[in-house]
Amino acid sequence: MQPNLNMVIDQVGKDKGIDREVLVETLKQAIVTAAKKTFGAHFELEPEYNEETGCVDLFQIINVVEEVEVPGREISVDAAAQHGLEAEVGDELLFQVFYRPEDAEKAEEQDGKYGELLALKTHGKGFGRIAAQTAKQVIIQRVREAEREIIFNEYKDRKGELINGIVRRFERGNIIVDLGRTEAILPVREQVPRESYRVGDRVVSFVLDIDRAARGPQIILSRTHKGLLVKLFENEVPEIYEGIVRIESSAREPGARAMIAVSSRDVDVDPVGACVGMKGSRVQAVVQELRGEKIDIVPYDEDPARFVCNAIAPAEVSRVLIDAENH
Repeated sequence: MQPNLNMVIDQVGKDKGIDREVLVETLKQAIVTAAKKTFGAHFELEPEYNEETGCVDLFQIINVVEEVEVPGREISVDAAAQHGLEAEVGDELLFQVFYRPEDAEKAEEQDGKYGELLALKTHGKGFGRIAAQTAKQVIIQRVREAEREIIFNEYKDRKGELINGIVRRFERGNIIVDLGRTEAILPVREQVPRESYRVGDRVVSFVLDIDRAARGPQIILSRTHKGLLVKLFENEVPEIYEGIVRIESSAREPGARAMIAVSSRDVDVDPVGACVGMKGSRVQAVVQELRGEKIDIVPYDEDPARFVCNAIAPAEVSRVLIDAENH
């Protein structure tokens, strides 16, 4: 006896966060795949989920034509009339396929009545092990795709943000980070050479990209991107978050040093002082998160010559030569 699938679908939908309709469609697709594996790929089969019985009902579609070219998919008007069916050219006839063990008597009766017409001998022909395995693979694959779609929709708007996670494992130098709902990857190229992690360590990363086509974790993180520096300052400095102080430019040598150029929209707010904080508390919080990376904060100036002088201070500048054409 096939179990009622309503409870199974509801439970899987609840556990995986997948819409019921998606699971029902997946189940229907799996049954058709298994049926074609058992009966033949040339048959036209239509699945329908029966909410009352909690089973997938399967139907064979037969087209009425003048001249039969594909037996099992087409019949002539004369053949239909011989079997007591009233049909015209262009009509579609629907016959239920009795594939479940408990429908053996109905299958035998239908084979006796329409066996030659349908060319589909269903009696004693349940889904074999290979067909059942195929159906299982279809369901697993579709559930994975649905899960990935949910994760993509959840994280697609978080690109360019900071995210907290826990180091779970290491794969060929890449760090797999647990974000709670899903896993992300911190590739070797996006890791700071002097930083080392152990399983269970907390890691703050910059969401570099969400790769929809990736086979493994599809959220790609970075610890080397200069966006990590900018976002950390946004978190620590309320004036930056509110837009009073703006980070005009930033640069990093990951693990060694970094620099940000800041400007202020309010003449009463010192942009450098706001980023440094009381006794250096704000900048020190960022330095600590970047594992000791040295950070310079310089005032931005629209005049390139003045900006260069600010950037290389406290070095004394004798003169600045600017090639305006080549920037």
